[in-house]
Amino acid sequence: MSAVAEVVADLTAESDALDDLVAGLKPAQWATPTPAAGWTIAHQIGHLLWTDRVSHIAITDPDVGFQELMGQAMADPLGFVDKGAAAEAARPPAELLADWRETRAKLAGALCAVPAGTKLPWFGPPMSATSMATARMMETWAHGLDVADALGVHLEPTDRIRNVAHIGVRTRDFAYTVNGKQAPDEPFRYELKSPAGDDEWTWGPDDATNVVRGSAYDFCQLVTQRRHPADLDITTVGDDAAEWVTIAQCFAGPPGGGREPSTDK
Repeated sequence: MSAVAEVVADLTAESDALDDLVAGLKPAQWATPTPAAGWTIAHQIGHLLWTDRVSHIAITDPDVGFQELMGQAMADPLGFVDKGAAAEAARPPAELLADWRETRAKLAGALCAVPAGTKLPWFGPPMSATSMATARMMETWAHGLDVADALGVHLEPTDRIRNVAHIGVRTRDFAYTVNGKQAPDEPFRYELKSPAGDDEWTWGPDDATNVVRGSAYDFCQLVTQRRHPADLDITTVGDDAAEWVTIAQCFAGPPGGGREPSTDK
């Protein structure tokens, strides 16, 4: 199986897990607020649908359709994405869910069909099909956490979150950039325990002076800003790593507001 096919398989499984959460909801439950300020469950699914659709356009119609979207984004850089989510959230839940299912299936097929070495246009730097699939996996997982929180349920983490951890590591310097800071010259070492606790996932040189350690599940919540750092099983060695934990962000856009610390301590 190719690298992109492996990530797409994880993306499909993660989407299906989130689908299972919302498929049986009554229409009124789609209006349940989630931890993302101003966003209901319908907004969460609407945003995933919107982004899956845009990703499909970037693959299948990069020169016209996607360029039109780029123009809209440049005209309203701060509100473009939220308006898309809101428009989708206003649809009847059954229609929204059916469209998401169809669109994500089309995207999965399109991603696997992208020729090796092709760079796909995006609102940031162009990316490979594997990188786009990884980004979709990360966002689907993160929105799934918000939906689960809204419903008061816990989703058991799986090894699929290694994709999320990977993008969290790869976007280290991005977090500094969007916060107006200079990224350190030296790479970090990351040592993360897999969800089952029987494996350690590592990135970076063994002799790095800055190290981030802890639960892979908590690390993924950190880089997607779904939990406050104080509530996570994450430790650091070195001043730079300690600072990075406070600004870590693997999703595009301006600096995220993060979440408040838990009051259940």
